Amino acid sequence: MAQGQARSPGSNMALRTYCCSVSAWQRRLPFLAWLPQYSLQWLKMDFIAGLSVGLTVIPQALAYAEVAGLPPQYGLYSAFMGCFVYFFLGTSRDVTLGPTAIMSLLVSFYTFHEPAYAVLLAFLSGCIQLTMGFLHLGFVLDFVSCPVIKGFTSAAAVTIGFGQIKNLLGLRNIPSQFFLQVYRTFRSITETRVGDAILGLVCMVLLLVLKLMRDHMPPVRPEMALGVRLSCGLVWTAATARNALVVSFAALVAYSFEVTGHRPFILTGEISKGLPPARVPPFSVSTANGTASFTEMVQDMGAGLAVVPLIGLLESIAVAKAFASQNDYRVDANQELLAIGLTNTLGSFISSYPITGSFGRTAVNAQSGVCTPAGGLVTGVLVLLSLDYLTSLFYYIPKAALAAVIIMAVAPLFDTKIFGTLWRVKRLDLLPLCVTFLLCFWEVQYGILAGTLVSMLLLLHSVARPKVQVSEGPVLVLQPASGLHFPTIEALRDTILNQALEALTTLWSWAWLGSSRTSASRTSPWCSWACRRLCSASCWLLI
Repeated sequence: MAQGQARSPGSNMALRTYCCSVSAWQRRLPFLAWLPQYSLQWLKMDFIAGLSVGLTVIPQALAYAEVAGLPPQYGLYSAFMGCFVYFFLGTSRDVTLGPTAIMSLLVSFYTFHEPAYAVLLAFLSGCIQLTMGFLHLGFVLDFVSCPVIKGFTSAAAVTIGFGQIKNLLGLRNIPSQFFLQVYRTFRSITETRVGDAILGLVCMVLLLVLKLMRDHMPPVRPEMALGVRLSCGLVWTAATARNALVVSFAALVAYSFEVTGHRPFILTGEISKGLPPARVPPFSVSTANGTASFTEMVQDMGAGLAVVPLIGLLESIAVAKAFASQNDYRVDANQELLAIGLTNTLGSFISSYPITGSFGRTAVNAQSGVCTPAGGLVTGVLVLLSLDYLTSLFYYIPKAALAAVIIMAVAPLFDTKIFGTLWRVKRLDLLPLCVTFLLCFWEVQYGILAGTLVSMLLLLHSVARPKVQVSEGPVLVLQPASGLHFPTIEALRDTILNQALEALTTLWSWAWLGSSRTSASRTSPWCSWACRRLCSASCWLLI
């Protein structure tokens, strides 16, 4: 065949089929798109970012297990599977999957501080999320409005933060229910352990100072002196790994007192050493009242089987979209559903509880200059190494230090600006926000459900009663602001009737005035024009 000769139809069809198959594989396995272009520069940046996130996630995982009401090792069990799965399936270079404060709070509500329930909840949540991903049901999340999400996250921040006051002050026997917790905390305030209170407050101050140092540090430029760049790099590293540094400092202080025979702090205690065993999620569990079957466990978790997968997807996709718009790339919502669903499903086989995307660690990842999801591999390996070699050192970590880490992590979740924004933009949206915020202190599922219902009612009201723009001219035109649906018919008919009658009344008035003030020769045009307007209005009324 000559070089300039056109391809045969068969070869063109084969080429299109090959391209489509490659595109389909890259869409389902996004790492195939960026891996061929991977470079040493990307490797260096991913390694730094993965190391930074790893130093952040280890102390946070231990702390979030406390929020979930589980032994500390379960936080670490939940911190590494997402790093490996997201490498293959993730569409965002910044997102890191793992335990979060909000997800840990939900786990504590629905699993009764029982690890078997938490692991089964991870398995079932993953199955639900995978099903939604395969059926392309990501659009369902759009019906949970921003005010509902903000109301829930703000209530969760208050609940989680106040729930750690007992550990910050060294109080014991404080119930988990929010209102009882508030009452018993203030009633037991005289039982505060001085050592825990001082250490916890010192840790919070150190975390705040390090965060402010990073936020106000000037950007490093090539023309700066070498010493200045090194100093900025050292400050940035210390501020980024502040959780690990503060927890290590607190553990060293606690160990020093332990050696001298004093114990002024409540310590984390023994943590199971080694990697988690790979086993099937528990479909039954032995309790004090006998053995709970799979059906009974599902019934016990109840609404958690809907709330946990939904909030997990909302949190993860919101984080992915936020950083995608900030860094100018796109994410596939349905692919993100598959990634988080598979992470939870596989994670349940290594004793993980439900996880989702972490906003704080994703921010650390992005600020560290991560280039691809390969940075998660470094984080995952670091967590595995800590499980294998560092668990004996975790014994000396004071609970007050972990409480300080949690409080400083959840404080930004309380969005005070949203109230002012909604007041200026659309005050009616304050209703679902306040309903969600207040009811979440009672029961999370009721708060989310009530807020979503209020948002849906507001949406349906705008559909059933759309604003109508009236244009007057030779023909009276009424234009609804939105599409026409059957709930709109009655209101639109009344609007047309009222506008038509008003127009007819005006026209007859003009015609009467014209006939009384003009000569008979000039009355005829007024009446003719009025009749034409009457006919036009009547036609619109009939329509």
